[in-house]
Amino acid sequence: MQPTFRLGLIINPLAGLGGSVALKGSDNVAEEALRLGAIPKATDRMRQALDVIMPYAEKLQIITAAGSMGQTLVEEMGFPVSCCYQPAENTTAEDTCKVASIILAQKPDLLLFAGGDGTARDIFRVVDDGFPVLGVPAGVKIHSGVYGITPHASGMVLKMLLDGQLVSLMQADVMDIDEVAFRAGTVRAKRYGEMTVPAAPRYIQSVKMGGREVDELVLADIAAEVIEHMEDERYIMGSGSTVAAIMEELGLDNTLLGVDLVQDRQLIGRDLNASELLAATDGFPVKLVITLIGGQGHILGRGNQQLSPELIRRIGKDNIIIVATKTKLKALAGKPLIVDSGDPALDAELSGYFRIITGYRDYVMYQVANPDLAE
Repeated sequence: MQPTFRLGLIINPLAGLGGSVALKGSDNVAEEALRLGAIPKATDRMRQALDVIMPYAEKLQIITAAGSMGQTLVEEMGFPVSCCYQPAENTTAEDTCKVASIILAQKPDLLLFAGGDGTARDIFRVVDDGFPVLGVPAGVKIHSGVYGITPHASGMVLKMLLDGQLVSLMQADVMDIDEVAFRAGTVRAKRYGEMTVPAAPRYIQSVKMGGREVDELVLADIAAEVIEHMEDERYIMGSGSTVAAIMEELGLDNTLLGVDLVQDRQLIGRDLNASELLAATDGFPVKLVITLIGGQGHILGRGNQQLSPELIRRIGKDNIIIVATKTKLKALAGKPLIVDSGDPALDAELSGYFRIITGYRDYVMYQVANPDLAE
């Protein structure tokens, strides 16, 4: 008889709340995010990961906390579950640390958690550096290298383990940023240490590359190309320094780490959240200008959750304009661009080759292809 795989599981139910409502994080702003209409999604992100291993339910024993931190979802999905902790009604970072400590004392084979960089830091506080963990991405800003590239990818790593594949372990950085500075437009990242994760480069994300592009001439060329072809549509201008260069060339105020709206080369909406973007584009032809996160390759789902699946479908694949320097693309070493919209069906629809604007009348064809969806 095959031995049972003991899986520790933690959901941070507040993770990612600030994304869709343009708060650029969830630390200490959960109440404000909920007031603005944010919908908790961390449980759904964990569900996407566990869906992959549903056929292995008989091989599993899941150890988790009560309620929204894990037990409700696990029981609903039909997995064998052992509840080890009763969190407060309004969970905090201390609940994450406490339940992690209790789970680790029961010696599971791996600790799976859903959250963002703050959650990874909480887990890091209590886990031994040699104990294997795996994150399911559910936060707004995910700089750490301990997460799957998508929730489904995290599930694929678990599937490899349950299939008995030989999976090595590696050290990955735990990173986080100052959210107060982030909301003011400054990225101030700090490395807190390392945790051990399964070595599955196809499915585990890289640590985000920090810093602004330094090649101003290339950015100016990219900006000139985009502006020259701007028509009457409304243009959603995504976050990041490459898009910021376009806004600077237009002479418009820019939300470096937010999403703005432009029409007739004029700013008509600044730092919009998901519901505001839907309202502002209803009934209008619209295009989306976005760039990739250096080192990771994500174009959706990292720091731009304002771009909801409903909005992306309204825009349409053909109206998505991707801009990037060749330096950023080369740094991916052939890895595809990744979409993690929160809707796996949409992620699959967006796969394929895109024409990337890399300069003035200069383009490359590059693939969008979540590796985990190719299975």
